[in-house]
Amino acid sequence: MNIRKSRRDSPPYALPTLFTVGTLFCGYYTLMKTLQAMALPASEAAQASRLFDFAAISIGIAVFTDGLDGRIARLTKSTSEFGAELDSLADCITFGVAPAALAFAWGVRGLQIEQGGIFGELLSPIGYLCTFLFLTCGAARLARFNVQKNPRPKNPGRPDRKYFVGLPIPPAAGLLAAVVHVRSGRPIEAWWPWGLLWCLLIACLGALMISGWRYRSFKDLNFMRKPSLGVVFFATMIFLIWNFSRPVLLTMASAFVLSGVVTRIGGLRQRTLSRAAEPAPGNPRIN
Repeated sequence: MNIRKSRRDSPPYALPTLFTVGTLFCGYYTLMKTLQAMALPASEAAQASRLFDFAAISIGIAVFTDGLDGRIARLTKSTSEFGAELDSLADCITFGVAPAALAFAWGVRGLQIEQGGIFGELLSPIGYLCTFLFLTCGAARLARFNVQKNPRPKNPGRPDRKYFVGLPIPPAAGLLAAVVHVRSGRPIEAWWPWGLLWCLLIACLGALMISGWRYRSFKDLNFMRKPSLGVVFFATMIFLIWNFSRPVLLTMASAFVLSGVVTRIGGLRQRTLSRAAEPAPGNPRIN
């Protein structure tokens, strides 16, 4: 006898999907505010700065909702192929297209360079290239994440911890948004070296996303084991972000991005020291 499964017994697939749609809406909102800011004349620079800031804040909210949808899906045992594909498409738009447009509009197009010679003239093409590479590397990073079952970084860490291979696209976009937010949306000064440094940061984030370097995923953290500790942690983070959002978010995003770089440099240094300590062939060590 076949018994149809009731709707009450079905996994709540709609709950994580709602958070994924929320992430997608944040990307759409970022694009709309960026376009509105670009359409404003130079005389309304203050209004454009507010719109850029709203766009950056939207990406920050998307980082939060993107982290919740997967965790909720795992807790409610409602993971599905549809949800995974929708999440990847939402991430590509929200953390790829939207921050690339915001980064170009805020850090390249927003500069009114009067002097700079050939460097000032080349800044716009360089900005187009770097933001496109950021988007391409982010899409490649998402595709690699979807097809690899058990990826291993070049510098494997502890076996009891979970790691990402390469910088995930949400924190990469979060760092760009944090830089915009820390300046309250005001574009950087009209000096071409600042624009080149901004483009360099965008390109470096793209390179980190397609790298094989190790980043902690924190998926193995379970605050339910110690609820009191989890409550204190989240209460502290909410207080700090609410009152000091600009320095706190920039510090958090920068620390996560740099963690993979520091870990890789430390691994290379340890490997070099280990090779130097090994005895040369034909010259066994005598104790």
